[in-house]
Amino acid sequence: MSVRYVDVFDQQDVGQRVDNFLLRQLKGVPRQHIYRLLRKGEVRINGGRVKASYRLTLNDRIRIPPVRTADTLPVQYSTKTQQNLTDAILFEDEQYLVIDKPSGIAVHGGSGIGAGVVEILRDMTGNLRLELVHRLDRDTSGCLALAKNRQALTYAQQQFRDRQVKKIYEVFVAGAWPQQFRTVQLKLQRFETSWGERRVKVSSDGRASRTDFAVLDRAANRATRLQATLHTGRTHQIRVHTSANGHPVLGDDKYTQASSEQTTPDAAPRLCLHARKLMIPLERGALKVNAPVSAALEAYWVGLKGLEPA
Repeated sequence: MSVRYVDVFDQQDVGQRVDNFLLRQLKGVPRQHIYRLLRKGEVRINGGRVKASYRLTLNDRIRIPPVRTADTLPVQYSTKTQQNLTDAILFEDEQYLVIDKPSGIAVHGGSGIGAGVVEILRDMTGNLRLELVHRLDRDTSGCLALAKNRQALTYAQQQFRDRQVKKIYEVFVAGAWPQQFRTVQLKLQRFETSWGERRVKVSSDGRASRTDFAVLDRAANRATRLQATLHTGRTHQIRVHTSANGHPVLGDDKYTQASSEQTTPDAAPRLCLHARKLMIPLERGALKVNAPVSAALEAYWVGLKGLEPA
C-alpha cells in the first residue's frame, strides 16, 4: 500500500465534510481512526492540514495515507449480480464503459454497503483504474459512465463541469402535471437529518439548479410520465424539483410529503426514475447512449394506464 491522491472533480462532493468523504473512501475504517489521521496531519488537502469539519471545494487535492480498508479484501458479489452487470453494458471502448445500471445497486461501496458497481466492475474486468465519471442514486436506474484511465476520467468530468453533457431522464410522478412543458429553477441545499442521513431541500441559500420537464404521457389524474432534462447536476435534483411542485416521484419515500390516494409511493415497485439518455462530447466524437425503461417499469406504467375508466 502507498500514499494516494484524490482530486475533487464531482460537484456532488463539493461542500461535503472531509471526514464524511474519507469514510466513503476508506471503507471499513472506523471513524475514530479517520479523526486520528486528520489530527496527525497524515491526511492533507492541497498540501496543508485540515480539520474534520473542513468542507471540500472543487479541484481540492486530497492526500490519503496507506490504510487497510475493505478495498484490500476480496470483493463479494453474486453470480446473478455479475450476469446483470454484464448484460447491462451499453457501450465499451478503450476509454469508457457505459452501463444501464439496475435499480437497487449503489454506484460505490461505503456506509454499510460492501461493494457497489465500480468495485464489482473493477473485479470483473481486472481494471483497478476504473472510475465513476458521475453518479446515480442507488434506486435510480439507467445510463452510468465509467472511465478506464485517468486521462479519460479527467476529460469526461471536465465536460460535466462545463455543462456540455446532455442527461435526459424518464420519471413517473404522482398526480396530473399541470403543463406540457415547464422549467423548474429552484435553489437546492444539502443538509443532514438528525439521524445522519443526507438530504436536499429548496432554499434561497442553496445552489442554482435547472430542470426542464415535458409531459410524455398521462394516467388520468393519478400519474404523469415526464421527460426531465438536467442543466445542472445537483444531488436528488429531479426528486426535489418534482416534489416541490406538488408531484413527487412515485416510489420516493424521501421526498413525498403527501400523495394522491391512487398513486401512493407504496404502490410503486421501486423509485420511478430512470436515466434514459446520456451524451458526452469527446475529442473523437460524442459518446451517445440510450437505455429504454425496463420491462418491469414499463409494465407498471401500463398498469397505471389500465386503471383509467373506460
